[in-house]
Amino acid sequence: MSWIDIGPIDDIPLRGARKIKTALGCVAVFRTGTDEVFAATDTCPHKGGPLSEGIVHGQSVTCPLHNWVFDLNTGQARGEDGAITTFPVRVEAGRVLIDAHKLATRSAA
Repeated sequence: MSWIDIGPIDDIPLRGARKIKTALGCVAVFRTGTDEVFAATDTCPHKGGPLSEGIVHGQSVTCPLHNWVFDLNTGQARGEDGAITTFPVRVEAGRVLIDAHKLATRSAA
């Protein structure tokens, strides 16, 4: 895998998110209360809500518009027919890295 450094983990608030812009759309990078980091598309498939503005709880995020809950490991909506795309991320020496290959091959839709 090829990794892109997107910044220090401390730039992402605990139980919060930051949005990064890519050529194919925005990606939300989430940080849990236990310093786990996840990345996924920033748009809820239900009504287009900005997931980076949602509530992070455990390994999930709740859409700020209509309360759909997404598992940040799989992207699957809980109890709903929908999902978001997730991206591999890792933390090295306090820096968040995202998989460049998966990011480049994501759908623009």
